[in-house]
Amino acid sequence: MPRNQFFGFFLFSKCLTYSSKSYKNIISALSQPASPRRKPMDETTDKQRMECHVRWMIRRDMPEVLAIETESFEFPWLEEDFIRYFRQRNCIGAIAEHDNRVVGFMVYELMRKRLHVANFAVAKEFRRRGIGGQMVAKLISKLSSQRRRRIVLEVRETNLPAKDFFASLGFRVLFLLKNHFGESENAYLMQYML
Repeated sequence: MPRNQFFGFFLFSKCLTYSSKSYKNIISALSQPASPRRKPMDETTDKQRMECHVRWMIRRDMPEVLAIETESFEFPWLEEDFIRYFRQRNCIGAIAEHDNRVVGFMVYELMRKRLHVANFAVAKEFRRRGIGGQMVAKLISKLSSQRRRRIVLEVRETNLPAKDFFASLGFRVLFLLKNHFGESENAYLMQYML
């Protein structure tokens, strides 16, 4: 499979189930060594860079998180989906906050040797201001050469801005997951590795 490089902004990954065949492909791809990586581009091309504080997500953040989720995705998670996800011991939610306002969020799983990003979004009016890059930097800071060395996520094949955004931060496309989001849409498995 070609290992294309992309550049740009924003993402998400929604489906957490894999067929046994795609699971074997994923495990195989994750065991490959990382290739040398470019320095991340600055995503703040359109507007002025904005500093934010990335912290744990708490219950009172949920209305703003749901608003961002709804404006960002064709098939958004419901509050029950978030709650069900957070009931798992290894799942964590974080938000990006600017002036006491939630401007972005991410949901990820702590796996034995990697982090898996399940959901990631930035409010539309705050995109291309460095918010997403700061959230990814926080995730990267959680990696270590002794334990978790990689971050993986799935991006809809049609979500070019998301592929571009993550590629600009050093993620690479490993391969295409056929029918990952149902019969009608494929996904790219992307990985960042220390």
